[in-house]
Amino acid sequence: MSADQLLIFFAGIVGGALRVGAPFLFVSLGECITEKSGRINLGLEGVLVLSAMSAFGASYLSGSAWIGVLAAATTGALLATLHGVLCSLPRVNDIATGIALMLLGMGLAFYLGKPLIQPQAPQLPAIALGNWSDSAAVRSALQINALVPIGIALAVALWWAFANTRAGLLVRMAGDSANATRALGYSVSAIRIAATAAGGMVAGLGGACLTLFYPGSWNEGISSGQGLIAVALVIFARWSPIRCVYASLLFGGAGAIGPALQSIGISWGYHLFNIVPYVLTLLILVITCRPGTTVSGSPGELSSSTQ
Repeated sequence: MSADQLLIFFAGIVGGALRVGAPFLFVSLGECITEKSGRINLGLEGVLVLSAMSAFGASYLSGSAWIGVLAAATTGALLATLHGVLCSLPRVNDIATGIALMLLGMGLAFYLGKPLIQPQAPQLPAIALGNWSDSAAVRSALQINALVPIGIALAVALWWAFANTRAGLLVRMAGDSANATRALGYSVSAIRIAATAAGGMVAGLGGACLTLFYPGSWNEGISSGQGLIAVALVIFARWSPIRCVYASLLFGGAGAIGPALQSIGISWGYHLFNIVPYVLTLLILVITCRPGTTVSGSPGELSSSTQ
């Protein structure tokens, strides 16, 4: 492998980590907000797919990609709010409700999105990180989504808010001890509904990344299970918004290995490398989810919400 090929390969990994990792980043941050309050939302796969369809449809109909982003966030918030409200009812299980909402979101997206499979919608602007290079391949590889800096800034803001604001403290308190929250006169259900809605809104931005930048189109297999993978990613990040950034880049880089190899003419095993994110997910679950143990950083009420 020549020096030029090596540079193109590493540029492909870095650029791919930022492109492929963008949906992971927003969905994992959304799930982090939700789980910090003591609730789990397995319906994020449905949120991601329905938000992706909404983003593409709104961008196509309005002619503005940013209106598509707004539509994605709104769609994610609405579907997640439904999840939060249902889970607040007596004897309703978070896991079962999440699966039902996932199927609902995917079903609505597939039904409403059929007319959108062929059209092209306005896309989000790209930020060029490769202008320092004379290589067209490097410049192309280092084109990143304009939402990525927003996602990183949001992760920092959430990290600060959980540690330093009243709202962040209430979310953490509801996740660690429902009884203590009630004793102080706060409604656990209201806090969790608000956190779930906020998490869905953030996760919806991940859907906008899928259809308005990379791969930049709408089809029924657009998410490839990224909403479910994000749940494992949050566990891997130990419920820290900052570590969600690192974990998303790791998963994004893993998903970019195949395309990066293909960019330098190595096509053997291309499809094999596509399974790397799923292998990472399985490894994380095997290593962290052991019977009788509590993962470090886990909200204290999270286990009771799944029973």
